[in-house]
This record gives sequence, structure tokens and C-alpha cells, in this order.
Amino acid sequence: MLGAAGAALAGLFGTVLGFAVPLAVVGGLNGFVSGWRRIYRWRSPSGWLAFVLDSTWALATTAAALVGHTIAAAQRSPYLSALSARRDRHVYASGLRLRRGFLATIGNVINGAGAGTAATRRIVDEHEHVHVWQARWFGPLFPLLYGGWLLAGALAGTLAGLTRRRRLGATVDAWSYYRNPFEWWAYSREGRWPPPRAAAAVWRRPLVRARAAHRAPPAPR
Repeated sequence: MLGAAGAALAGLFGTVLGFAVPLAVVGGLNGFVSGWRRIYRWRSPSGWLAFVLDSTWALATTAAALVGHTIAAAQRSPYLSALSARRDRHVYASGLRLRRGFLATIGNVINGAGAGTAATRRIVDEHEHVHVWQARWFGPLFPLLYGGWLLAGALAGTLAGLTRRRRLGATVDAWSYYRNPFEWWAYSREGRWPPPRAAAAVWRRPLVRARAAHRAPPAPR
């Protein structure tokens, strides 16, 4: 049922853009997988909003999330239901990795949560969950803005490292990743700004206040 609803919403949205059929397929697949995994919180307005955004404005990142599902399935990665059910997201133990030692969030899919320890759960709830909603709010602009900062930051970091005779790798990392506004936002919400690895290379003031209440609520029994 949710697959049909997702396909219908995505198809209507795609009609305006002239891509009704491919977008309907994306919306239908997301609806099917998400309904099967029971991720949306239907008792909360945020759950309805998450589904609508995933099926319309954020279809670009939802499509990318399907790639995350596929990679996790190919790796036979365990699906962490305790971190996913009624939390408006999918969480896998492994799957797609973009950077060693870091979790990777694409659309509504979070990869690399390992065994789901208390420490990892906190990162998922307070950092990666922010990225899930960033993708929803910014939709097709999110990968452009995030990727654009990575490229521009890498260039700025390279110039800064060469001209100021600093460690090139660390300087590029600080400019392209840690100073990325989307990461600044997520680390601040997590209450871990400035990050220990880059404390000396970024600004001290957090972008937003850390809130323990931002953690996703426990899944209903």
C-alpha cells in the first residue's frame, strides 16, 4: 500500500517536471521498502512530512538512497531495525562507506552503524539523523551544495596549506569537510563542536545549540 502511495505522489510530482514514470518508480520503491521496514512515524506529523518529502521534493536523494539499499543488500549487511523502525530512516551495520571510520548517510539511508552500540546510537540519532533531514529539506539542492563545498573547500585548503606551510592533508580536510556548513550543523547538534580531529582548524562557535531532545524517540512497542 505504501509503495502505491509513494508511486502516486512521486508520479504527480514528476508530471510537473516531465519525469513522471522514473520518479514514480523511485517513489514506489522507497514506499515499498519503507513500508516493509516500518520506518515512518505515522503517529507524528514528522513521519507524514518525511514520507511526503521523500516522495516529492527529495526524490533525488531518495533515489540515491536506493543505491545505499542495494549496496547493503549486496554486502549482506545486517539491517538495524532497532535504529530504524518508526524513526523515519533506514540504518545498516555496514554498506556504503565514503570515508574510513565514518558513517555514511545518503537520503534516508544511514550506512556503517556497526553493532549499534550506545556510542554509535548517539551519533546516528544526533548527527546522521540531521543529515537525513538536511537531504529532505534541501532536496535536489543538497548534493549540489554539499558537493560544491567539498570541491571549493578542497581548493581553498590546498592553497592555504601550500601558502602557509601547513600539513596539506589536514588543512584540506578541515576546509572541505569540517568547515562544510552541513557538517558544522550536524556536529553542533550532536554537541561535539569543534570536532576533536579539527579543533584547531575550525571556528569555535557552534552553528546551532545541541539538544538531547533531538534524538529520535524510542520506537513504539
